[in-house]
Amino acid sequence: MDTLARALTGRLLLPADADYARAKLAFLTLYDDRRPAAVALCESEADVQRCVEFAATQGIPVAARSGGHSYAGYSTPDGGLIIDVSRLDTVKVHPDGTATVGAGARMAAVYDGIGRAGRMLSAGTCPTVGVAGLTLGGGIGVLGRKCGLASDQLVAARIVTADGVLRAVSETREPDLFWALRGGGGGNFGVVTSFTFRTTPAEPLTVWSLDYSPDYRPAILDAWPEWQQDVPDEMWSQCRVGTSLTISQAAGCLVGTDTSLIDDLVRRIGGNPERRQRKLDFLATMDHYADPIGERAAFVSVSRMLTGPMDPQAMVDLVTAGPEMLCLIDSFGGAITRGEGAFPHRDAIASIQVTNQVTTTIDKARRELAPVREQLGEWFGVNGFVNYIDPDMPDWRQAYYGANAPRLAEIARRYDPDGVFAFPQAIRP
Repeated sequence: MDTLARALTGRLLLPADADYARAKLAFLTLYDDRRPAAVALCESEADVQRCVEFAATQGIPVAARSGGHSYAGYSTPDGGLIIDVSRLDTVKVHPDGTATVGAGARMAAVYDGIGRAGRMLSAGTCPTVGVAGLTLGGGIGVLGRKCGLASDQLVAARIVTADGVLRAVSETREPDLFWALRGGGGGNFGVVTSFTFRTTPAEPLTVWSLDYSPDYRPAILDAWPEWQQDVPDEMWSQCRVGTSLTISQAAGCLVGTDTSLIDDLVRRIGGNPERRQRKLDFLATMDHYADPIGERAAFVSVSRMLTGPMDPQAMVDLVTAGPEMLCLIDSFGGAITRGEGAFPHRDAIASIQVTNQVTTTIDKARRELAPVREQLGEWFGVNGFVNYIDPDMPDWRQAYYGANAPRLAEIARRYDPDGVFAFPQAIRP
């Protein structure tokens, strides 16, 4: 490690260093006991290159880390090298409306930089998530039906591949690798150092929510899927039901101010919900949706894609089986359907994520979720969202990548033939 430390501009933290214990921590506390051999705090693209070359030569496990939100803890390799790109965090909006974002930027900073320039970008809502992992897996956001996934708005990227080469990729330069970076999952093909996105002019937005008592869970899940397929692309929405909530909720974000669509959903669900709606600009909207979960958390998660009709009561019974479960269903359609790149779930109605808080042991929380994963798979097929990566997902290649898996494996063979970026759910030839 001494050789690597001398080659870097940034710091290389070893287990004996005072800052190591904090630097190795990721978002989920579940993986705090992992002990990487070193954490490289990269200050430049050259630092990333030196780290990749060192890991390849020494044959040690290596993982890129942007925000550290891997649900499976894959950005914290035991005994391996963490390539931390969090210091590569600049956000620059260009005169043509594109924005170049360092791979280590957190979403709060990305939105701030883009929003202050009078532009907007569709991506996730958690402010501490890193732009890299989010984009590489697709990136669902409240403007997704209008603007597409984060990966759909990607026009170029810079990436260090397993041979240590820094490559600038786009639709015209190494297009296969560029295709793979648009939904092919984080950590599979190299360490991305920056992204360039197409942004759109900021528009007025309306955020809204309908809060119901828990007994309305089946009514919400009955009315919402058909309604959300009927609305225009300007409307994104979400259902939230679960035992960890004192309410059941339908909520969303509208590009524009015509709230008659929300009136229609209320009529379809019935009842008299507590209704909130506000007209906000882009930055205020992102602040509104900023997840209040905090810097760190302890939960496990499963995901599937909603691909057809659901039995509302059976769904409610399934996702409320445990005392700390939460089910989030995010609408797809619109621009997501028309997007390109490696993200495979273009025809899905929505994504489904069910989380379970870890109150005793991670094994217990995972056992409680296992029937949920299995039943959702029986209902809706072998599919799942790689950004909600699940270490217990059966047939994960098919679930995360579908028909794109063989092409992704061939690209991995070309750019990482020796498996430098291997991890338990890495795309391999």
